Amino acid sequence: MTTTLERTPAEARSHWIDDWRPEDRQFWDGGGDRVARRNLVFSVLSEHIGFSVWTMWSVLVLFLGPRYGFAPADKFLLTIVPALVGSVLRLPYTFAVARFGGRNWTVVSALLLLIPLAVTLVVLKPGVSLSTLLIVAGLAGVGGGNFASSMTNINAYYPDRLKGRALGINAGGGNLGVPVVQLVGLLVLATAGVTHPRLLVAIYLPLVVLAAALAWRQMNNLTAARNDRRAMRDVCRDPHTWVMSLLYIGTFGSFIGFSFAFGQVLQVQFKSDFPTPIDAAYLTFLGPLLGSLVRPIGGLMADRWGGAKVTACTFVAMAVGASLVLVASGRHSLPLFVAAFTVLFVLSGIGNGSTYKMIPAVFQAKARRLAESGVDSAVSDREARRLSGALIGIAGAIGAFGGVLVNVAFRQSFLSTGVGDNAYATFLGFYVVCVVVTWAVYLRPSPRRLAGV
Repeated sequence: MTTTLERTPAEARSHWIDDWRPEDRQFWDGGGDRVARRNLVFSVLSEHIGFSVWTMWSVLVLFLGPRYGFAPADKFLLTIVPALVGSVLRLPYTFAVARFGGRNWTVVSALLLLIPLAVTLVVLKPGVSLSTLLIVAGLAGVGGGNFASSMTNINAYYPDRLKGRALGINAGGGNLGVPVVQLVGLLVLATAGVTHPRLLVAIYLPLVVLAAALAWRQMNNLTAARNDRRAMRDVCRDPHTWVMSLLYIGTFGSFIGFSFAFGQVLQVQFKSDFPTPIDAAYLTFLGPLLGSLVRPIGGLMADRWGGAKVTACTFVAMAVGASLVLVASGRHSLPLFVAAFTVLFVLSGIGNGSTYKMIPAVFQAKARRLAESGVDSAVSDREARRLSGALIGIAGAIGAFGGVLVNVAFRQSFLSTGVGDNAYATFLGFYVVCVVVTWAVYLRPSPRRLAGV
């Protein structure tokens, strides 16, 4: 059998790898680590641009001034729709890697980003109807699907001992697409002005082509990552799937939901402090930037202390952060409001990394139990990989849907009361629930508890 470092010319041209054994230390140290790292780098690049396209409407709504005639509630809809479409697409994107190959699907998923960019470039001008823009914004959801396929792909490349760090870097680099598109939007506002939103869209067209070209030349497909049509069905029967999905709503759902909404929240709740879109844009990128940068740290912390412990502590801190946001809103204190929200972004980033580390750890713990009961360890390890790959897709999709719920909560709160207090109180209660669930399932002393999660 051919190895990663000894491929035939035909295999080299096709970029397929037949033999991949990351848990084998000799194989890994003999070159497997370099191959995995190369795929990680270009996976991050494509996912990064995907996140930028997905969340671009959080910036574009800042350009939609009086000439467009949209109310704040309409603008919240324009951020809810791409979040919803992106969450739905994460399920098929998860299995696309096994069906088409990680490298092949990275190229295809990158090129798909050209569709929403091109359509937005054509229709985004004063006089366009809200229904048209909702459809166009929905097309941007393809950028949200990239995360699931990228994480599933990278999960297959790395050994369990390094998954927390690798998945944290992959996700964190992708998440950085959120503050980057906000910074680019700020640059456009500061230089070209509020009347040129299409310039922001045009900037990303060549970047998408570049990402696709680099993935085509540099990435690989793993033949071992065969599509298992039963994996989704089997993992849905496991109660840990729904526990992890709930926790991921609290971490990633918070991050992406706040990223979509924060600029609008500032403009609606603190109108006098932000008379122009550029005033709000100066602050919107900071939270997503810090939250993205710390995500790998969350993975590293989980590698060292355990994902469940880090996740539980993170949710405790997020509950405190949400309480501070609620206090700041009541006092109409902009400095405290921005500071508390920035803390929430950072904590959601740490929780993103630790929660994703928990996913493979849950099934590895179950595999160890099976091995102790006499099941062949190779068989139990394969089963753990099969189910963890499927759960990454489900948790990613449900977590992204949490971003939809965050924006719906904001929209409803502002419509009914004029402030976001009801939404902040809801977030606080949900974080408390997540603390209790994490402790009860993964930390509470019990003979049934999975060790090492």
